[in-house]
Amino acid sequence: MAQADEQEMSAPGARSGHRGRLSRALIVRTALLLMDNEGLESVSMRRVGRELGVEAMSLYNHVRDKEDLLDAITEAVLGEFHWEPNTDDWVEQGREAAREWRRLMKSHPNVIRLMIERKHPLASADALRPTEIALDILRRAGLSERDTVHAFRAIGGYIFGVVMMESGNLAPGRPDETGEMTPAELMRAIPPDFPCLAQMLPWLMGCDDDATFELGLDLLLEGIRAKFGARA
Repeated sequence: MAQADEQEMSAPGARSGHRGRLSRALIVRTALLLMDNEGLESVSMRRVGRELGVEAMSLYNHVRDKEDLLDAITEAVLGEFHWEPNTDDWVEQGREAAREWRRLMKSHPNVIRLMIERKHPLASADALRPTEIALDILRRAGLSERDTVHAFRAIGGYIFGVVMMESGNLAPGRPDETGEMTPAELMRAIPPDFPCLAQMLPWLMGCDDDATFELGLDLLLEGIRAKFGARA
């Protein structure tokens, strides 16, 4: 019973009992849950304090300001990057790392905005490790330093774009998910001078996200191998 009480008191979202045990880790975890559940706009010092049952001023004993809190959220997310490669082949390692990046970003899609809009680079080991892994994979493929960075940015942009499309329901050809038009209505609305769109519409509307991601990843990795003569 005592153990259950301890877990309840330390759980994010509990609204009392945190004054004596408030910590940076608890504040960050609470803010991350808010971001995941309600969006980035919901994360404020006042709101996090309310979730923890304390005044916002109490948080400043553990985080400098909101910018520090947002940086800490990003570091916490990147710290969830799981990496245990099953092969020494750089192409397969590239696939595994890209899949893990996608999994991580899909779990916390709002962190993409934090990563893009941050005002200074993150410097913690947890935050830097995923980037180090990706750069190392490409470097060991035989790419120059310049080409390694270009390839890293190209693949990263692809992953971010895919996750933003998936999490925002922005994929083309899925109006039935938005409630705006049914598939049949959309088919009837396509002008006759767009035959390719009409022909491909069933595939667009039933497109598998995982299959699309894997195809794009293959194109990128095999393209790198072909362009730079990267070794396996």
